[in-house]
Amino acid sequence: MHTGLTIFPTDYSISMPDLAREAEARGFESLWVSEHSHIPVSRKSPYPAGGELPKMYYDTLDPFVALAAAASVTERIKLGTGVCLVIQRDPIHTAKEVASLDRVSNGRFLFGVGGGWNVEEMADHGTRAEQRFRLLRERIEAMKTLWTEKEAEYHGELVHIERSYMWPKPVQKPYPPIHVGGAWPSAAKRAVAYGDGWLPIAIPGDRMAERVVELREMATKAGRDPAKIEVSVFGVVAKEKVLAGYRDAGVTRVVLGLPPADRDTLLPLLDRFAATVRDVG
Repeated sequence: MHTGLTIFPTDYSISMPDLAREAEARGFESLWVSEHSHIPVSRKSPYPAGGELPKMYYDTLDPFVALAAAASVTERIKLGTGVCLVIQRDPIHTAKEVASLDRVSNGRFLFGVGGGWNVEEMADHGTRAEQRFRLLRERIEAMKTLWTEKEAEYHGELVHIERSYMWPKPVQKPYPPIHVGGAWPSAAKRAVAYGDGWLPIAIPGDRMAERVVELREMATKAGRDPAKIEVSVFGVVAKEKVLAGYRDAGVTRVVLGLPPADRDTLLPLLDRFAATVRDVG
């Protein structure tokens, strides 16, 4: 089982180059960042975790800029979006950003995607909440075409791209792995339909061992190789018992959450996390 880290990168937290270097030095497999373009003042959409929306949601850097900075000072650690809100992005620009980041990182990008929860935020981008998962699928399908075809073309219900040239192409072939974020069972079904991994958020009593078995069965029924669909659990607490449980459940990767804190605060935390991971084995 791989172990990654995730953070909301902000202008007051540790810099992404510093964090990436320190994470790589401690042997973490991957580093993931979140995305919100903006937070509308209305705040009609409730925060999924309950209570007030944490400040970091308002302050997060652009994920592709943050990860490019991390890529520039590292060699091995993988770099992921957790998640990129594709439904709020132009698919042509996003396809180029993904391919460009995969190039500058020499094939280390993990493309976590999702449909989001903030209805007002997506509305400002022209996205209707009830259409977002159809739009997510079509934009992913369109980007796959842009990454793999010399003359790319895509026509769906919501997304249309006429025959076009788009370079660069990603280093990873046919494209960076797509990890579909969201809860069971809907997001798992989307992962089987057009992804390479399922990226759920850790919740108490998530019965992940059962979910892994059910996901594999779902993939087999769909004609997919279940071994090629990863399960990466996001926001995991760094406790030995928790990590061992996910390991024994057959999870591919756990991603430990970091607060958007400064260097002096985070380095001891990274040391503690790394020690816990070593103890689990």
